Amino acid sequence: MAKIKLTKTELKAQTDALKRFQRFLPMLQLKKQQLQAEIAGIMQKVDDVSAREESARTALGAWVGLLAAGGEELLSGLVKVKSINTDTANIAGVTIPVFKSVDTEVGEIDAWATPAWTDDAVKAVIGILSLRCERKILLRQRDLVTDELTTTSQRVNLFEKVKIPACKENIRVIKIAIGDEQTAAVTRGKIAKSRVPEAQAEGEVAA
Repeated sequence: MAKIKLTKTELKAQTDALKRFQRFLPMLQLKKQQLQAEIAGIMQKVDDVSAREESARTALGAWVGLLAAGGEELLSGLVKVKSINTDTANIAGVTIPVFKSVDTEVGEIDAWATPAWTDDAVKAVIGILSLRCERKILLRQRDLVTDELTTTSQRVNLFEKVKIPACKENIRVIKIAIGDEQTAAVTRGKIAKSRVPEAQAEGEVAA
């Protein structure tokens, strides 16, 4: 710990710092709570999207019997994601991507060589790919907000466990030192005052 000066100037500096830390701490604690709530909300969305994807996969498999026959691989080869379109939003000071849509590329389908349900199945696969991309963006949101939560939590701990206690201890030490100095000054003054009559008396005797 850095050595502090036991002066009134340092006492004011420590008092001002304590007030500043105590003013900022509630804002950091509120931000921490907001970030925790946002992460919980994001994970709920991830669960919802995952459930929708699983439902769509089940419906697709039950509809065309693809999962057992390996047709899903056939369709995934026909449909590819070209790009994921996103926007941005701000959560408690964190800029995050927001899923908007997905652009896909569908390979050529030979109408004579593929089953009649292939076109509808391709649309279903596009829907599934879109949900996967949406989940990917949500997980990116979670990572960004979690990083900010980690930083904010570290600042809260720094203020609560280091900065504020240190200022309070410094203020206590400085006040004691100043009090001792004032007491010593008063004592010196009394001693000096008591010696004045003695000096006068000695002067009169000498005369």
